[in-house]
Amino acid sequence: MPSPRRMHLAAFMNAGPQGTVGWRHPDAGDGFLTAAHYADLARLLEDACFDLAFIPDALSVPRSLGGTFDPAVRWGTGTPRLDPMPVISIMAAATRHLGVAATISTGYQEPFNVARSMATLDHLVGGRAGWNVVTSFQDAEAQNFNQDALPPREARYERAEEFLEVTTRLWDSWSDDALVRDKASGVFGRPEDVQALDHVGRYFKVQGPLGVPRTPQGYPVIIQAGASPAGRDFASRWADVIFSSQESLESAVAFATDIRQRAASAGRDPEQVKILTAATTVVGTDRADALARHEAFVQLVEPEAGLSRLAYHVNVDLTQYDLDGPLPPLEEVGVEGHYREVVEFAEREQLSIREIGRWYGARTEGDMIGSASEIADTMEQWMDAGACDGFMIQATHVPAAFQDFAAAVVPELQRRGRLRTQYEGATLRENLGLARPERGEWRHRAASALPTRAATDQEA
Repeated sequence: MPSPRRMHLAAFMNAGPQGTVGWRHPDAGDGFLTAAHYADLARLLEDACFDLAFIPDALSVPRSLGGTFDPAVRWGTGTPRLDPMPVISIMAAATRHLGVAATISTGYQEPFNVARSMATLDHLVGGRAGWNVVTSFQDAEAQNFNQDALPPREARYERAEEFLEVTTRLWDSWSDDALVRDKASGVFGRPEDVQALDHVGRYFKVQGPLGVPRTPQGYPVIIQAGASPAGRDFASRWADVIFSSQESLESAVAFATDIRQRAASAGRDPEQVKILTAATTVVGTDRADALARHEAFVQLVEPEAGLSRLAYHVNVDLTQYDLDGPLPPLEEVGVEGHYREVVEFAEREQLSIREIGRWYGARTEGDMIGSASEIADTMEQWMDAGACDGFMIQATHVPAAFQDFAAAVVPELQRRGRLRTQYEGATLRENLGLARPERGEWRHRAASALPTRAATDQEA
């Protein structure tokens, strides 16, 4: 009988207050402005054998609800957010095995800066760095960077495409053995093994080479969460890890199947694209106890707080609609995956916009509410159905919800042979089961190197 397929675990955690009202929970810590808070969380996750900690980010205080940042500040939705790079550096310094990933937007950075920062971090932490690539989805972000509004989705992905090509070429500008460091001869490196880029494109002009040698992982692990057709095309070619947010097992299976087909069409091994789906866990002694804990959390949510979070995610001012009526179809949204989740759930439950707000403020993705055994059962069901390669665990509040998961669910998964009991690899790639990219791997991922685009469908 074959061994059960092991799952990968990542922790989805803000560099700031957790979720919509996580800060209100009686067991929530209030140290998100301190280094010790993140170092302690990192050690907790490493003791539980998580693959990585993943920090989302945004470059604005949300103004999506009513055109003002008042709701975001009043309810603590989407703000404040610390710069994730110093935060993950602290987390990496506190651990030996845990991978750390930061979100950086291709919309408001330069490839050279990102390539340099990520390569430096990957060296300093021994090959445990990851980059969550986003194209940004908020007009408020654009307005912090000399723009009046967010560029169209097509333009954002076009810029991101060139950004990734330039960044990976910069990581490849040194060969793995370019450094000699021969004290006797005085030869430090081989110039013939270092290459300039001389890139001239639509968005970027970069001479190169990078001033940082090739990293332990070749490329830091690339993470992406594209849910629109353009986003899925981009993610299936570039990403090593894809973060999926789904309302049901059926939609999760459909997403994973689509991504694997796109990866294969782009010439990649689908097994080298790891899909981690969101799972908000609420652990109790049994399901009744877990449901009572969740209901107590729901009661902390003011509908406006949930609507503030939803408006931020879809980049649409929901106050323009009747809040006691149904959510109308939205043509252009920020985060496609979250919007599809909302539509699926709201139509099934016949919710008004106001009711959606309360639900969204305390939503638990993946129906992971129950005893440790019940949560493990659900995780196994999703894994065995082909919905994912593991889970992005989202805590309702920190550190207590992560502590509950680590103390109860992790041992149950390990008992079933679904989760490692110790780290096997030295790098994040090795622990995720990902191959180290050879120099020049960018040619196999860039759209410019493909005869045709991997995706032919239109934007939904």
